[in-house]
Amino acid sequence: MRSTRKYIVVTGGVISGLGKGIAAASIGHLLSSQYKVVPVKLDGYLNVDPGTMNPIEHGEVFVLDDGGEVDMDFGHYERFLNVNCKFEHNLTMGKVFEEIRAKERHGDYLGKTVQFIPHVVDVIKDKINSIAEKEDADIMLIEVGGTVGDMESDLYIEAMRQLQNDVGEENILYVHLTYVPIPASVHEQKSKPTQQSVYELRRRGIQPNIIIGRCSESLSPEIKGKIASFCGVDKKAIFTGLDVDNVYKIPFLFEEEGIIEIINQRLGLQVISNIDSWKQLLHNLENPTQEITIALCGKYTALTDSYASIKEALLHCSAHTKSKIQIKFIETTEIEEGKITAADALQGVNGVIVPGGFGSRGVEGKLEVITFCRENNIPVLGICFGLQLMVVEFARNVCLLEKANTTEVDALTAHPVVDLMTEQKGITAKGATMRLGAYISYLREGSLVRKLYNSEIVSERHRHRYEVNQRYHQFLLENGLSISGLYLEKNLTEFIELKGHSYFIATQAHPELKSRLSTPAPLFLGLVKAAMENKRII
Repeated sequence: MRSTRKYIVVTGGVISGLGKGIAAASIGHLLSSQYKVVPVKLDGYLNVDPGTMNPIEHGEVFVLDDGGEVDMDFGHYERFLNVNCKFEHNLTMGKVFEEIRAKERHGDYLGKTVQFIPHVVDVIKDKINSIAEKEDADIMLIEVGGTVGDMESDLYIEAMRQLQNDVGEENILYVHLTYVPIPASVHEQKSKPTQQSVYELRRRGIQPNIIIGRCSESLSPEIKGKIASFCGVDKKAIFTGLDVDNVYKIPFLFEEEGIIEIINQRLGLQVISNIDSWKQLLHNLENPTQEITIALCGKYTALTDSYASIKEALLHCSAHTKSKIQIKFIETTEIEEGKITAADALQGVNGVIVPGGFGSRGVEGKLEVITFCRENNIPVLGICFGLQLMVVEFARNVCLLEKANTTEVDALTAHPVVDLMTEQKGITAKGATMRLGAYISYLREGSLVRKLYNSEIVSERHRHRYEVNQRYHQFLLENGLSISGLYLEKNLTEFIELKGHSYFIATQAHPELKSRLSTPAPLFLGLVKAAMENKRII
């Protein structure tokens, strides 16, 4: 272990969903221009990864280049730190216990009783140290998932407590994110939840060096003084986790309050505040010159975090086009059930996204949306399952293949224009068995997709089991649907487009996962520009 390596541990208290990932990523952003920052997320759930969880319960599954399915906070890490994370950087209790059990069966513990302490805690620390060495990290940025006091987080908290003994007090900094409510009845910031949360953390042996209070208003000097007094933290080391309209402001808010000075003092770093290229993009977001509406037509709209990366990709496009993008969430099951028509649902919409998903619920509603977009020249972008349904719609209504479908929805369809991938047949396990991670596509010369990417070869991330049935490739082409991008090794359809339409494009990949504020995903940027043109024409 390198003596100069530093560790920043971010914990959370009071309630879940306060934004630990964004807080951690914002701190990492401020340090990453001068140091190699490697993020790690410790999740308490017993799943090996979130890949089998319902998005409504857990939020979106973020897929990495190496095919790892990880917590959505990794989206924040990658976007804020401009790095590509790895699957091993997301440690879950499922992974930890799986390794413990394998070691015990292998005889690695030499007949000892295997216990939570030291054995489980040692595995957690060994994993973190292994990542640090492998990545040659200057700073390890470690987010402990969950809330202090949760049973499933206690082993991680103990590991983080012991880490200070291992690396030295001067090489580790603890950041604790809490909640500072303002009850409507009193209109006053309250510190009691923070006091109790820090008390729980201190009971477990960790004294925070920095406290970030999530609040709808900037923390007052009085509330900072009260928190400092009760929690044993310097008043200068208490910061506001302010509610903002876009999360890219958070690093600058932390910087303005002086968090860099506190980190430098504690860890002996020499981080220098610098003017970031983000600032001009943030200025664009604050000063839009026009407004458009993009409809997101899915079936997980009950929790908008199900589409977190899509929302981020659209925000990135906003910054580069000086446009304010209103996202209209359309639950396609309501169209399917006849509660509303596609025409009514898309009233006032300038562009449409048909996102990924699984299963048959809402499919017919999505198909009605696609038909309306195709027939009325409304820009539409299909992602993953969205591409497959755009192919189904085209096959039914242009190629006149009656009841054409994907076998995921109708296993007995006479025209399986979308079918299970060959290598997926016979697989029964659900976890990490899809086509996952980054794959290279070759883009057809003269295609709009190639123009948007400005490249012949692109790499995007995937998460799917089904593909456009290769038996129908030629038939689709003959009827006017262009297969504009292929994974040549297996002749898989990666991109489609419809010539003569304002913007009828889809990809089997998830380009939103690689979108960054400085470099928006090309297909999203193309959709936004087409939607802007659509509004101008209207």
